[in-house]
Order: sequence, then structure tokens, then C-alpha cells
Amino acid sequence: MNAIHPNKLKLSKWTARQPQHREKHFLVTKVSRDEKGGISSCQLEAVISKKIYHIDWRQLRDSKTWLQGWQ
Repeated sequence: MNAIHPNKLKLSKWTARQPQHREKHFLVTKVSRDEKGGISSCQLEAVISKKIYHIDWRQLRDSKTWLQGWQ
């Protein structure tokens, strides 16, 4: 399990363990917060294609799917 500090999530770098469509490296470009100030979702941008994905930020904790940093 990847340890993630919610306040340091924005602009963090991630590597997909199972790349799809040659998209392996991602950057967190936006973090959405709920009315209580907690993080509800985040926006990932693929480095090569610039395609945007919206995911639940907790998915990044799964070390079988994501690696912290660009590997």
C-alpha cells in the first residue's frame, strides 16, 4: 500500500503498473475537496497523451496498480 499525504497529492507523479494505450506516467493536476475539506477525487493527466482521468484518490494507494514517482 502506497502512503499518501492528502495535502501533498497535487502535482505528485505516478506510474501505472499495467499501462494502457502507452500511458504509463501520470501527474495529479487537480484535487477536488468535499464540503468538510476532505479529498473526494483527483484528476490525473497522462504525460504523453495529455488525456485527463478522474479517479478516487484512494485508488492511488493500491501498490499493485500504482507506483509513486516515475519509474
